[in-house]
Amino acid sequence: MSIKKHHIYWNTILFVAVAAWPWPGNTQTSAKKLYCWHQNGQRVCSDTLPAEAVNAAREEFNAKNGMLKGEVQRALNENERAATASEEAQRRAGQDAQETRKRADQIMLASFQTEDDLRQVFLKRIATIDNNLKTARYNATNLRQGLVNLLRNANERELAGQKVPEKLAADIEQRRQDLQSQQRLQTSFEQERATLSGEIEETLQRYRALKSSEANPSPLTEP
Repeated sequence: MSIKKHHIYWNTILFVAVAAWPWPGNTQTSAKKLYCWHQNGQRVCSDTLPAEAVNAAREEFNAKNGMLKGEVQRALNENERAATASEEAQRRAGQDAQETRKRADQIMLASFQTEDDLRQVFLKRIATIDNNLKTARYNATNLRQGLVNLLRNANERELAGQKVPEKLAADIEQRRQDLQSQQRLQTSFEQERATLSGEIEETLQRYRALKSSEANPSPLTEP
């Protein structure tokens, strides 16, 4: 028998002997468990659990008959706890999103009897965004033209050897900022309009699918 097998053999014999030994005071009020865990690559068994083994994975046995009572997984470290919490938060968020989608579907079916009714709502949204976009473009054009005029005025003064007045310089800077702000607003409306087109198509497809399911319920869902 090799040294390793010899060691495992005597560990097993020792554990069985400890489990079966009629310890003094081994009554209903005494300890009823034996704990086994791995420490430094070795399997350790004891009727008490030392502080350094509290967070380790372990098996718990009945001290009277040696039967396995349960297993305790090792405690998670800080990073593992954070990862577990993040996964749980993502799971709950996904679950909440699914429930929200179901409620939205129910509201959509209750609010719009036909696809045309739903389209009318989207047409109103499109009209609002298109109007906002048209206004933003108009304002940007006017601001740009105004800035060009101010810059031309300043340039003519410089060519004539005159100093550009502080008010004119301030007006140029303010007009430039206003133009940039209006351009950002225009870009935002353009993105919203592009997103809405995809949203409309997706919603209409979803509506058709819900209506189809409502008109042709699955046999499994029929009472």
